[in-house]
Amino acid sequence: MSERTVTPAPAAPDTTVRPERRTMAVACLMVFMAQMATTIYLPSLPAVEHDLGVSRGVATLSVSLFVIGAAAPVVLWGRAADRYGRRASVLAALALFVLSSALLAVNTSPAGLLVLRSVQGIGAGGAAIIARIFVRDLGSGDALARRLSVLSIAFVTALGGGQFLGGLIGRYAHWQAGFVLLAVVGTLGALGTTTLPLDPGRGRDGQGGMVGIYLRILTIRAFLLPTVAGGLGFATIVLLQEVAPFVIQQHFGMSVEAYGNFGLLFGLAYFAGAMMVNRLAASAGSAWLMRTGALVMTASGLLMTVLWLVPGLPLGAALALFVLLYCATTFGQAALFPSSMAVAVGRVKEHGAYAVALCGFLAQSIAGVASTLAVLLHADLAWASVATVLSALAFLLVLRSASGARPAAAGS
Repeated sequence: MSERTVTPAPAAPDTTVRPERRTMAVACLMVFMAQMATTIYLPSLPAVEHDLGVSRGVATLSVSLFVIGAAAPVVLWGRAADRYGRRASVLAALALFVLSSALLAVNTSPAGLLVLRSVQGIGAGGAAIIARIFVRDLGSGDALARRLSVLSIAFVTALGGGQFLGGLIGRYAHWQAGFVLLAVVGTLGALGTTTLPLDPGRGRDGQGGMVGIYLRILTIRAFLLPTVAGGLGFATIVLLQEVAPFVIQQHFGMSVEAYGNFGLLFGLAYFAGAMMVNRLAASAGSAWLMRTGALVMTASGLLMTVLWLVPGLPLGAALALFVLLYCATTFGQAALFPSSMAVAVGRVKEHGAYAVALCGFLAQSIAGVASTLAVLLHADLAWASVATVLSALAFLLVLRSASGARPAAAGS
């Protein structure tokens, strides 16, 4: 009887982990790009006001129009991703973003600034929401919350790093150089997209079908409440982002470079919140993280309102408290937003791309309204009070969501 040696078969190549990592990497780059389109520009708002000879309101409006542009067509981007495929749709969004960024780099007209920032927002919003659809395609539940927290880390990198770079650009170069950098990042995102194994799209669902799907999703209370709560939290952060350059540079007399450096602190705060979600999503659950984030934001808003009511507070102490409370608000939003999206999208068992797009649309729309309101809020007590109300409403919706959440499915 002969003895045969059994040679173990070679291990099969990892065909799941590597594409998932590439997908996450490209999705993170797009979220980074979309957020940096705001943060790299923020430190230069006073310079934009001066160079283009416009009012503070017009300079701030260029941020608001970007946010509105990012929100307005998001539901259409969701349909495009489902019908024409993720790749074709995101490449179209990136083409808009890169082209508008390149034109902004050479634009000298106030009207051109506002129009191109709107178009840039449309491209950025499309790229960011389709990136989240990429991630939703990888799975749902608390695992989705963990993956979204990774996107939050990309967001925070842009939040802190973009603001820091914007401060350096404002100090050593012209503010329009930031748009050149954004065009380069968008081009890299397009190249990365071509390497991913993405959903090719269904090629069906007409206009009536799209509207019907979105309307059915809107009837799911367990989707709507956390989505609006996340949008209110996002609106709070956008409001703070718009007023902070003027508060720090004009109220506290700091330089544009110093304001950019504060972005690193804000970035660390967001990173800490995102890491909390990443570590605790499986054990504590997305609902608990959502409540915690909203509570932190509400408490920080109340204290920030009190800050502007205290008479005779030394300028240095007021600046330290402002930065600390800004960081706390940022930490809370980092916990609230990915958790609320994971909870909301997890309640829609079908049409994942539509659910993600609608969630993003509502959040961006709420933030767009808040950012437009910021144009009118020049007094510190006024904007702090509005930020507090937004956070408090988010917390109340989170509590209602937790008390009445039931699994549901669109169209079921």
